Amino acid sequence: MITKDYMITAPQGLHARPATTLIKLVKNYKSTISLIRGEKTVLLNSMLNILSMNIKGGETISICIAGEDEFEALANIDQFFTQELKDL
Repeated sequence: MITKDYMITAPQGLHARPATTLIKLVKNYKSTISLIRGEKTVLLNSMLNILSMNIKGGETISICIAGEDEFEALANIDQFFTQELKDL
């Protein structure tokens, strides 16, 4: 299991457009991938799950990945949060 923290660089936060992109990315992996904000944890397989977290720009979240392809998933999720998110 891998857990990594990310600061949300998009000023609008994690809204519908980046959430859709993230869900499409996560569906490529067999690993279980979760998003953690504070005390709340949701699976990254549903738009409602992500939007229910109400993540704003500048906040820090954690991504938890567990499974056989977790390192590959982490590499691509890391690219999403560090490079792509700010442009969505």
